[in-house]
Amino acid sequence: MRRLLTDAARTLAPPREDRHGPLPPLMLTLTVVTGLVDAVSYLALGHVFVANMTGNVVFLGFALAGAPGLSVLASVVALVSFLLGALAGGRLGTRFAAHRGHVLRAATAVEAALVAVTVVVTAVTGGPVTTGVRYTLIVCLGLGLGLQNAVARHLKVPDLTTTVLTLTLTGLAADSTPAGGAAPGPGRRILSVLAMLFGALVGAVLVLHGHLALTLGLVLLLLLLVSVVTHRLSDTDADWIRPPS
Repeated sequence: MRRLLTDAARTLAPPREDRHGPLPPLMLTLTVVTGLVDAVSYLALGHVFVANMTGNVVFLGFALAGAPGLSVLASVVALVSFLLGALAGGRLGTRFAAHRGHVLRAATAVEAALVAVTVVVTAVTGGPVTTGVRYTLIVCLGLGLGLQNAVARHLKVPDLTTTVLTLTLTGLAADSTPAGGAAPGPGRRILSVLAMLFGALVGAVLVLHGHLALTLGLVLLLLLLVSVVTHRLSDTDADWIRPPS
């Protein structure tokens, strides 16, 4: 238990000498964003995911088989948008390959701009989610989460992918002491799961009570927070800004 708490504390408040510097808490914040966004997409946009592409591919298969309540077009649009966002994230990672802080700052700024479009659209329309609003949100959110996922991959912070938990949960069990493993970083893995759970819970409560624009506004606020904090911390020569070897 002591090791678990110590690892969690180091993730939330990394010591100055930590190889990844402030990235772990920033990535946890983006994990909360993922939970919020997928609550929006699944509950308000017609049972489609814009961040969890594993689930989305499964939904596409269900929709192709004729399962009710699912849309082939929505799943395809989400997949294509995510891939285009990931492509942009890959280009961004290449452009700022030598400085992880600049990568994260630029990515979250672009993602925030995309989410800002969704906030404006939902605030202006105000009423039910029409077809136009639905696909505008799917495209913008899919692009943003694809970008986020690609950048998280570039940053290479262990156990903090921000959008995928399957491997995190597998590692938590397979590498545990009962399984005969060394249980590396259990606190960080648990925090990652809890962060997405928290985002999904808050997002679901807000969406189910008719606060779609507020949910997206919260996503925008978190992205701006990450971008501003990263900007303020990036103008240093600290070890964390350099890509891990």
